Amino acid sequence: MTDAPRMQRLADGVWAYVQPDGGWMINNTGLVDDAGGATSIDVASTEARTRAYLAAAAQVASSPIRRVVLTHSHPDHCNGASLLPDAEIIAHRRVADDLRVPHRLAPHIFAPFVQGAATPRLPTIVFDDHLTIAPEGRRIDVRHPGTPAHTTGDAYVWLPAERVLFTGDLVFHGGTPFALSGSPAGWLRALEQMASLQPEIVVPGHGPVGGPELFAPVAEYLRFLIDAAADARSRGLSPLEAARTLDLGRFSGLAERERIVGNLHRAMAEVEGGQPDIPSAWQDMYEYNGAQPLECRA
Repeated sequence: MTDAPRMQRLADGVWAYVQPDGGWMINNTGLVDDAGGATSIDVASTEARTRAYLAAAAQVASSPIRRVVLTHSHPDHCNGASLLPDAEIIAHRRVADDLRVPHRLAPHIFAPFVQGAATPRLPTIVFDDHLTIAPEGRRIDVRHPGTPAHTTGDAYVWLPAERVLFTGDLVFHGGTPFALSGSPAGWLRALEQMASLQPEIVVPGHGPVGGPELFAPVAEYLRFLIDAAADARSRGLSPLEAARTLDLGRFSGLAERERIVGNLHRAMAEVEGGQPDIPSAWQDMYEYNGAQPLECRA
C-alpha cells in the first residue's frame, strides 16, 4: 500500500503534487498559480490519477490550468494532457517528434493497470533551447539542457525568484534512474547545469521533494553505470549478462532495479557509437525481473 498523493506547498502560489511511491508510471507534477491562468508542469499517467491531480489543483489554485509544460515525452508525464483539451502544451521540439510515434510495449512487460481515457496531446508551442513564461510578472524559465540526458527532449523548469527547480526525470529520488531513451554522459552534464542554478528546492520527477543534495546520488549512479558498461564491453558480455553478474552495491536498495539492464543497453551502445535495440532492452528487463511483469501500480 502506498501513501496517498498530496499537494505540497513550496512557495506562494507554487506546489508539487507528489505521488508515492514514485514507481513506474507514478510521477510528480508541479503547479504554478497565476490570476491569468495556472501552469502545470507535466500531468499524470492515467485518467484516474490525472483527475485526482486536477481536483487537487482546483482546491489550491486561483485560476484554471491554462498551460502545461511537458518535461519529456514519456507517457507517465504526458498521458493526462487529453483531460486538459483547451490548455496550451509547451515542450521541446523532440517531444513533439516522439509523441507522433506512440509508445508501444509488448503487453507482457508490465503488470496490467487501468489507463482510462487519458492520452497525450501534441505540443502547441515548441522550443529548441529555452522559453520564458512570465504571466503577471512571475517568471518561469523552461530550459533544454542542450544534450540528450534522460531523453533527447528533456526540459527542466526553473522559478528564479522562488529558487524552485522542477527537474522532470532528470532527477529520481529513491528510484533507479532510467537512461534507455537518452545518454548517461549527457545526463551528467545536465545535472551539473541544474546544480549551477543553486536551487533551494528540487522537485524530482519521481520521489519526495528535496534540495540540491538530490543531484549527487543520480550522478553517482550514472558514473557507476558508465564504468559497468565499459567493463561489460571489454569482457564481451551482453547487457543482460552484464546485469546478472553486476553487484549493484550501494544502489541495490533503489526501487526498479531492473532498469540497470535497459541502462546498460544504452550505455554500451553509447560506448560503441550506436543505438540500442529498444524492444530487446525492455524484454531483457523483463527477463532480469525473473521473467515476471514489471510492477506497476498506476
